[in-house]
Amino acid sequence: MQEYEIRRGMSDNLAPDRLKATMQEIFGNVEEKDGRLVSTFGALRPLTAWPDKKSLRVETQMTRDVSDEEAMQTIKAYNSFLERVTGFTAKERGKRAQKKAKDGKL
Repeated sequence: MQEYEIRRGMSDNLAPDRLKATMQEIFGNVEEKDGRLVSTFGALRPLTAWPDKKSLRVETQMTRDVSDEEAMQTIKAYNSFLERVTGFTAKERGKRAQKKAKDGKL
């Protein structure tokens, strides 16, 4: 399970309807199970996301038996989803994670 911080001013993206609409747009499918949103896309089988206070929590399971093209599309869609919801690019998320690890907060 991963926890992603939300950029200041972007917390409206965690609203259940908005999060569901974003997942539907990017992954093409979404359903609600036990208060969490679940999608499948490419190598992601499944991706489960839910808001938690001021952060986004995501659980993923990946399938290894996909083509290189499908793997690249999966990564691109996943990063697009996270950027749209959190407001941080993949590079910014990586830097924040490194800083947390360095500070011993992970």
